[in-house]
Amino acid sequence: MSQDCNHDCQSCQEDCQERSFLAPMNKDSHIKKVIGVVSGKGGVGKSSITSLLAVLKQRQGYQCAILDGDITGPSIAKTFGVEGTQIYSNGESIIPAKSLEGIRIMSTNLLLNDSEEPVVWRGPILAGMIKQFWSDVQWGDVDYMFVDMPPGTGDVPLTIFQSLPLDGIVIVTSPQELVSMIVSKAVNMARTMNIPILGIVENMSYVQCPDCEKKIFVFGKSHLQDVAKKYDLHILGQLPLDSELTQLSDMGMIENYSSKWLDAFEKEIEFF
Repeated sequence: MSQDCNHDCQSCQEDCQERSFLAPMNKDSHIKKVIGVVSGKGGVGKSSITSLLAVLKQRQGYQCAILDGDITGPSIAKTFGVEGTQIYSNGESIIPAKSLEGIRIMSTNLLLNDSEEPVVWRGPILAGMIKQFWSDVQWGDVDYMFVDMPPGTGDVPLTIFQSLPLDGIVIVTSPQELVSMIVSKAVNMARTMNIPILGIVENMSYVQCPDCEKKIFVFGKSHLQDVAKKYDLHILGQLPLDSELTQLSDMGMIENYSSKWLDAFEKEIEFF
């Protein structure tokens, strides 16, 4: 890999090791930016952040897509209220589902007869599915593709880092002290793979009283500032626990969500 590498493998003429791992993009897909959303552990709301990033960029007038890379724990389809009947094959490629606002979505749950059926697959099959979602799905013209990555730093996240031309990642964390150590693993993995880190989001940071608007830090003191300073990370936001967001996600209507804090979050991601 050249010292001047900008990680834009699609336009690069170098025949380097990094490029050799990339899965081919579908011939009828034109994707401008690919952004991974990662977490060092599960349960921090990574899928919710992925969904909100796509919703906000779509509202800004961009065409967005979500590749649900969390193969064994997919939730994106439910969040947007899309179903497997919405995807089909045109004989050459798979056509992804579309949300009400036009966000294109591909997820394991859309391929199962029963959304509650467990995906009991070994690592190589999971990795192969990620590549198929990239190569066999006709995404069309997409400005931003967000990849909801499985938690941790194992085989499947490694496949995504190597197989997809990521322009950067967003790291999702929560306030507990233990998470700062886990964030360190995600940061170090990204830098080992030469993937730019666009910023860090602390989810479930607080609960806001609906009457007095006081912030209550139910998980204790945040360590976000310390972690961001240690690794020179841009803080994209500290997002609250919000029952309305949870309810709309459960109903498949996340695109209807709005709030003051979401407006502030939208301003922080304008540089993407």
